[in-house]
Amino acid sequence: MRQSNLYVILFAIGLTVVFGGALSLTSVGLKPLQDKQVELDTKKKILGAVMDISTIEDPNEILRIYGEKVKSIVVDINGDEVTTDAKGNPIIAEKVNIQKNSKLDPEDRNYPVFIFLDDSGAIESYIFPTFGSGLWDWVSSYIALEGNLNTIKGIAFDHKSETPGLGARITEPKVQNRYIGKQIYNAQGELMSITMVKGEGNTGLGDHEVDGMSGATMTAKGLNAMLEKYLECYSAFIEKTKSQNS
Repeated sequence: MRQSNLYVILFAIGLTVVFGGALSLTSVGLKPLQDKQVELDTKKKILGAVMDISTIEDPNEILRIYGEKVKSIVVDINGDEVTTDAKGNPIIAEKVNIQKNSKLDPEDRNYPVFIFLDDSGAIESYIFPTFGSGLWDWVSSYIALEGNLNTIKGIAFDHKSETPGLGARITEPKVQNRYIGKQIYNAQGELMSITMVKGEGNTGLGDHEVDGMSGATMTAKGLNAMLEKYLECYSAFIEKTKSQNS
């Protein structure tokens, strides 16, 4: 028997409401797990800039190490700590969305700073998140500076869709280790950042240069621009902290 158009429409509406409600409930139910995974992923990247966590499989161990070894603050473009937003809500470094934040003018952004402590509780290194554009989509990093706020302790790169075997190699330890020991300031105290040079297998590189990746010139340019821009944004904090520690 043929159903009326009204019946078909009402049936479709009913299905939409039922399945839409089910999806909504599922989303709400999964949100705590999703938030927990995002938190874990962020803390793994931060720790990955200063220590080898590749053999740690237990998420709770990652969270324990982070809780014991890392403290965090948020600063503005002038290097001053900020604790609340314009509405008086607390600003938490781990919850600052670096990607969303990058769309703001530099003077309007929040800049998280993660401070890694040694076993005695003294500051071992400072970790700064950065965000930029690669060849196809976004690239990001957590760059760790030693206590002198000049020498690179380590770096953890990430990307969305760089080319496998080429630009995507930025996540490999072999590439990231090239940055260790490099300097972001020159002898005159000028901010130089770090430049990944063109090509691979280069020799005679300076304190502010790292070897490149064959076939990934555009990805390298994206990394260079990202580090230069963000280190400049963090420079006021770096210089103030150096002055206070001298």
